[in-house]
Amino acid sequence: MLGRLVLVLIQFALAWRLAPDLKRLLPPMGDLDIFALAVCFALIVWLVGVLGHFVLKDVAQPTPSTLGVALAFALVCGGLTLLPDVTQAVGRVIKIDSFLYPLVGAVAGYAIKR
Repeated sequence: MLGRLVLVLIQFALAWRLAPDLKRLLPPMGDLDIFALAVCFALIVWLVGVLGHFVLKDVAQPTPSTLGVALAFALVCGGLTLLPDVTQAVGRVIKIDSFLYPLVGAVAGYAIKR
């Protein structure tokens, strides 16, 4: 249990730090940049999970389907940023940047599949 918690914290931290740099390597896509960022988040979260399997105790090795679920959740949550009603409703509760939606989706998808 502690290993999973540490893994989730590491996934959040590394994806938060590395995904914007990775996304800069891709061509600009205008309004669809959030989806490219979602793909970057999902890949980083999954790769950290693969590496975490070797380092952390009680952490199972993620499968390719785990990557698929993390990617799907990240894309869906990234798509939510295109809906002004959703972002306004969330903005009334907590101040959050729009690029955090796919990050939360990727980590949640990874955790749900595990």
